[in-house]
Amino acid sequence: MRVILANPRGFCAGVRMAIQVVDEVLRAKGPPIYVFHEIVHNKHVVDDFRSRGVVFVETIDEVPNGHIVVFSAHGVSPAVRKAAAGRQLQAVDATCPLVTKVHNEVVRYARDGYHIIFIGHRDHQEAVGTVGEAPGHITVVEAAEEVPSLQLPQSQRLAYVTQTTLSVTDAQRVIDALKARFPQIKAPPKDDICYATTNRQEAVSVIAPEADLVLVVGSKNSSNSNRLVDRAKDAGSAAHLIDDASELRPEWFAGVKSVLVTAGASAPDHLVDNLLRKLTDDYGATVETRTLVEEDISFSLPKSARELVVLK
Repeated sequence: MRVILANPRGFCAGVRMAIQVVDEVLRAKGPPIYVFHEIVHNKHVVDDFRSRGVVFVETIDEVPNGHIVVFSAHGVSPAVRKAAAGRQLQAVDATCPLVTKVHNEVVRYARDGYHIIFIGHRDHQEAVGTVGEAPGHITVVEAAEEVPSLQLPQSQRLAYVTQTTLSVTDAQRVIDALKARFPQIKAPPKDDICYATTNRQEAVSVIAPEADLVLVVGSKNSSNSNRLVDRAKDAGSAAHLIDDASELRPEWFAGVKSVLVTAGASAPDHLVDNLLRKLTDDYGATVETRTLVEEDISFSLPKSARELVVLK
């Protein structure tokens, strides 16, 4: 069996930064520390932190007064920040800077009198946090099919932003539909879909036609990982999203001679390594790495984390 290992794959700069934030706060303050929502959408990362004394919460009320709370990479609304301040919590912000960019765009558009279309998944934590920046001035659209029935304020100018982890092609379909119906709609100064999402999707689109099977390492609640599976299927390949090698099924490999392996932006490298080892042991796989683009982006620890670590 031939295995093609896609590069880039796995952790992006925002995920690395968010994980480092929790690591550093744990090291400086010790457990328990509280994290609002999963720090990133990966089961193994979350389970590892739980084993080390991290408590993941879904509401700020679950955090005892005066304790540390880390905001996840997906960002939070101003209402959550206000609630944390009201409980005298030490808030550490691990929001990905690329998500913060979209938040800032929403704030700016709302201030300038625009009604904003947020293209994304309504229930995703990134969407909830971003929409919370301008409640009453923003409408969420998930698919191009929703555009014809949109009821929007007639007197306001329109602008759009997108969730950072969307399928590039799906987002473009929505954008095209919006521009067709609202020709004057304003686009963000720079694309909101993050570089890592774009790069990983492009790698799958380019390489998947060579593979009989595509395996994406990532958790089921990871938006960007699910979009990689979508891209593979769009290319005509069978594709599966797996948390780790234990989820492989023998029937997937019947007649398979070539496999593309990639990983979502929140999946650790060791999970990919374990998968490659199993494919080698069970199917005599030979592995070649295919690099489409080198990534050298990194984000430093946010000020709130640096200050807390220094004050240890």
